[in-house]
Amino acid sequence: MSLYAISILMAVIWAAVSGSFTLLNVLFGFILSILTLYLLRERFVGSDYTSRSRRILSLVLLFLVELAKSAWRVATLVLRPKMDLKPGIFAYPLTVKSDWEISLLANLITLTPGTLSVDVSEDRQTLYVHALDCSDIEAARRDIAEGFEKKIMEAFA
Repeated sequence: MSLYAISILMAVIWAAVSGSFTLLNVLFGFILSILTLYLLRERFVGSDYTSRSRRILSLVLLFLVELAKSAWRVATLVLRPKMDLKPGIFAYPLTVKSDWEISLLANLITLTPGTLSVDVSEDRQTLYVHALDCSDIEAARRDIAEGFEKKIMEAFA
């Protein structure tokens, strides 16, 4: 899809969201979308845009799957007659380096039930994660490394 077509689509979306389909408002949305696409032009040029979009979609799908799985795990843990939980905080060694990637990883971890990002070390090498069940810390670290962190590096490298 060309950037011109994307601008028109964004202008129509702008008009729908703002609730006004006047010529002036659609024109404003079109100009706003052109300026936005101009500022982000490096991200949209060439075939990299399509492959990056697929990788980001893959990350979103992974998050939705992990969200469902962790919600199920937490529900089964909480509904057991005898809650045999071992909550705790563990250190996760980071592979991602930029503040953006660290923030995204921390937020994805926090948004999945049963885990919460607590802190990042001063040197940006370690993320501290609170988990509802820390009975197998190595498995939790492996899940993060092979799941969210890997997909983040693929999508934003």
